[in-house]
Amino acid sequence: MPMFLPRLALVALFAAASPLAAETATTTQGAEQSVTELVKVMRLEELFEVLREEGLDYGRTLETDMFPSRGGAEWARTVSQIYDLDRLRPEFEAALAQEIGNDPTVLDGIVAFYGSDLGQRILGLEIEARRSFLDTAAEEAARVAADEAAASRDPKVALIRRMIEVADLLEANVAGSMSGNLAFMTGMAETGVYGRKMPQDEILADIWSREEQIRSDTSTWLAAYLGLAYAPLSEDELASYVAFWESPAGQRLNAALFVAFDRVFRPVSHDLGRAAGRAMLGREI
Repeated sequence: MPMFLPRLALVALFAAASPLAAETATTTQGAEQSVTELVKVMRLEELFEVLREEGLDYGRTLETDMFPSRGGAEWARTVSQIYDLDRLRPEFEAALAQEIGNDPTVLDGIVAFYGSDLGQRILGLEIEARRSFLDTAAEEAARVAADEAAASRDPKVALIRRMIEVADLLEANVAGSMSGNLAFMTGMAETGVYGRKMPQDEILADIWSREEQIRSDTSTWLAAYLGLAYAPLSEDELASYVAFWESPAGQRLNAALFVAFDRVFRPVSHDLGRAAGRAMLGREI
């Protein structure tokens, strides 16, 4: 699932087999079973566990950069509560089910691909690549490898670029990162940490001033992450995955994932910004 946002300025994006949303509960039994199977077959519980680790790691980075040695156990506890998967996973699943809808053709297409041997192998590779990026050295090595693959005209580089295009990964990730930054800075501003009331248009101007850098960082991150994840795949296997994302089922899933992530994790960014602002001011978090 390469559409997940990278860890850039704010938070990582983070479903598991928890109860379905109320909207889904009113559908037919067959549709309910399809959505439940979708959640299971995509191994979202495993992914969320890794992405929670990213969130906790980012929290430690925030403390180091913004209020060193002042957060302590209270800050760690606050970040852990913000990234509480028992709360976030059901919210995400509800949003995902609502966005995908109950079209049996779409659901069956998604489950058929990810339920296959190739689909399960790809999911495992994506999750492991995400986990490896928790190590800065591993991420840097992946960036170097991506540059070398591009320089050597590795055929899989063209396929990865095609995936980025058909799934709109660059633009959607840039938009998601900027949305997260807006939520984070808004949360900080609400604490009074800037010493004055900061107008929303001033926050927006600051975020837009960083768009070019965010786009560059996102492009580099995507090439490194996808290159690492799909290195073990053959060209034919990777081409099959790209074809899935080009299909109606893949396009519907991709759009639904971005909407669900934004709906659930924009408040996470806001809460993290508020907590960081209070910590910088020395207030109880």
